[in-house]
Amino acid sequence: PLASALVKLYTKAGDDGTTGLLFGGRVRKDSELPVAYGTVDEAQAAIGLARAHAEDGGELDTMLIDIERDLYVLMAEVATAPDNRHKLTDETTRVTAAMVSRLEGLIDATTERFDMPTEFVIPGNTVVSAHLDLARTVVRRAERLAMAVTDDPSQVVPYLNRLSDLLWALARWQEGDHLISRQRGTST
Repeated sequence: PLASALVKLYTKAGDDGTTGLLFGGRVRKDSELPVAYGTVDEAQAAIGLARAHAEDGGELDTMLIDIERDLYVLMAEVATAPDNRHKLTDETTRVTAAMVSRLEGLIDATTERFDMPTEFVIPGNTVVSAHLDLARTVVRRAERLAMAVTDDPSQVVPYLNRLSDLLWALARWQEGDHLISRQRGTST
């Protein structure tokens, strides 16, 4: 009785190599939309890994949770066929300019916390910063893939662009005074 009331995780609908889109339609799993939103999903997981190493309930943890929630909105937009995008709702299933602006505010506030490096830095000085840098690279890949599936006036690409900048800044903030530059034997 109880087992029959449980919803099964698998549907078998994707066994034919297709996946359903938000607001209807099916596409191959290797088509541009699922590849793009799948990469955003990967970025979200990488951010979650960084968050798992951050102080529970701390400022970084809270900031990253908000970003992970934003990425659900972004994935919803990308997981919608272009002919159904008129059905999207701002900040629920559609990324807005205000969401991009919020990231810009976070970037500005974060970069005030450390001296900007004067040359490239070597990732990996702390566990948290290493995970943030890894997340940043996944976000950059998602940004490149999103370019093929979004058009103006979508804010998906600007959001991902700012997010990668924010993740870089957060990584530098988390490194504190322990930045290592690309030049051998130097720290900043």
